[in-house]
Amino acid sequence: MKRSNAKHVLAVDLGGTKLAMALVSREGKLSRRKSLTVDASSALAPLKQIVMSARELANGKQLKSAVQAVGIAVPGLVRRDGTVWAPNLRGWKRMPLAKCLQRELGVPVIVESDRNAAVLGETWRGAARGATDAIVLMLGTGIGAGILSSGRLVRGAHELSGCAGWMVVTEYDSDEVRRVGQLESLTAGPGIAFAASKELARGVSSLLGEIPPASINAYEVAEAARRGDALSIEVYLEAGRLLGCGVANLISLFDPEVVVIGGGLARASDLFLDALRKSLRQYAQPIAAKHVRVLVSKLGADANLLGVARLAWDTARDRRVQT
Repeated sequence: MKRSNAKHVLAVDLGGTKLAMALVSREGKLSRRKSLTVDASSALAPLKQIVMSARELANGKQLKSAVQAVGIAVPGLVRRDGTVWAPNLRGWKRMPLAKCLQRELGVPVIVESDRNAAVLGETWRGAARGATDAIVLMLGTGIGAGILSSGRLVRGAHELSGCAGWMVVTEYDSDEVRRVGQLESLTAGPGIAFAASKELARGVSSLLGEIPPASINAYEVAEAARRGDALSIEVYLEAGRLLGCGVANLISLFDPEVVVIGGGLARASDLFLDALRKSLRQYAQPIAAKHVRVLVSKLGADANLLGVARLAWDTARDRRVQT
């Protein structure tokens, strides 16, 4: 491929339901954004969306004239052979994503898991800026962690490092624990909704009783907590305590400079962050616990875009060096 002199890379954040894209400068400035619902009608449909949207963002230019490289964050496992396993995307057991898109787009394509993208984004332009030892704990429908140690991503033998939702923090067991992991089953969005619904079923009085049971989710529980609902406040405090146990394990194992709380549930961090910090101070290795900073992401969903943009710029730089 001929080397490009373009001033941007293309960053893509492919989720289970949402596709977000943006052009990103060397300084980490995002422009010409695009967001749409993922087409799940077939295994190849999301690829076609990425190709079409990339060409739109090129604004009439050939893509290789508009961007130097493309970085893509995916909600799953990126194997060392470049194939992707994404359980929330139909037919994505061994999707050769980078190879397919590079052939279609004509520029280098780098693919990374969303949790790894998040820690790269936060250490480049976010709450962990400049840190070489950092963890980003992504809290949402599921739980995952991006881990940077001595400036390198921690990947594991099977690219499974960071599956933080599988940490064991109590003696509680259930079918859901064995399906998604204990920490995730108790403290991710569905777990918070389930905990609140269980208390309602026991007859505990709550503002949540004003809404249909099927409509209860973590965000409804957060709104009720902010209105002073005792049940909802307690649900988030318990979630914070258990998350603190999980974060304590991560701190004791990796001794990071900073732990960043990200993902959709970071918007409810005012309800659980104090409990999380109290719990980690109680259980983490004392010296590491004393020095670590626990912060909330200010990048939000842009962390993934910035992380893969950083990888794309690194790829473009490496190509220039080789040339």
